[in-house]
Amino acid sequence: MRKTGIKKLLPLLLCTLPMASVQALTLEVQMELPQMKVAEYHAPYVAMWLQGQDKRQLTNLALWYDHEMKNDEGQQWLKDIRQWWRRSGRSLSLPVDGITGATRTAGHHTLQFDDKQFAFSSLPAGEYQFFIEAVREVGGRELLSIPVTLPFEKAQTFKASGNNELGQVQLVVMP
Repeated sequence: MRKTGIKKLLPLLLCTLPMASVQALTLEVQMELPQMKVAEYHAPYVAMWLQGQDKRQLTNLALWYDHEMKNDEGQQWLKDIRQWWRRSGRSLSLPVDGITGATRTAGHHTLQFDDKQFAFSSLPAGEYQFFIEAVREVGGRELLSIPVTLPFEKAQTFKASGNNELGQVQLVVMP
């Protein structure tokens, strides 16, 4: 009789124990594409990625380019996003489902990347760099990086400022 009582209580006791939970990581990028006072303005091609210290662990997050041009002509200019192209762009089959999007005009833009889509929680603990690179036809090129350390214990905000093609960039990490 005593064993039966424990068997009935065991599920209730287990419910009171703290459960180990895997925290999902969300990255939010708030960025500014500055308004240019130029005669011929073209929206920039932009790439965003997360890269490990060893440069082998790389997660592409976003790629903005003119992917709807006839005969995929927009792809020929992707090599101008130099760092991204060298790290992973040239080996990708384009367009990349889930990260490819149209170029954006000047203004403030917010993007969210969650653990469901990019499996951030499966990345090994360590030092990483968040990169954003922008290049514009008849314009310039700019690369910003923000160092981050995984895993995150609490929400954190990181900032970087561009000088030409990128304005203020803010990376908000939410565990």
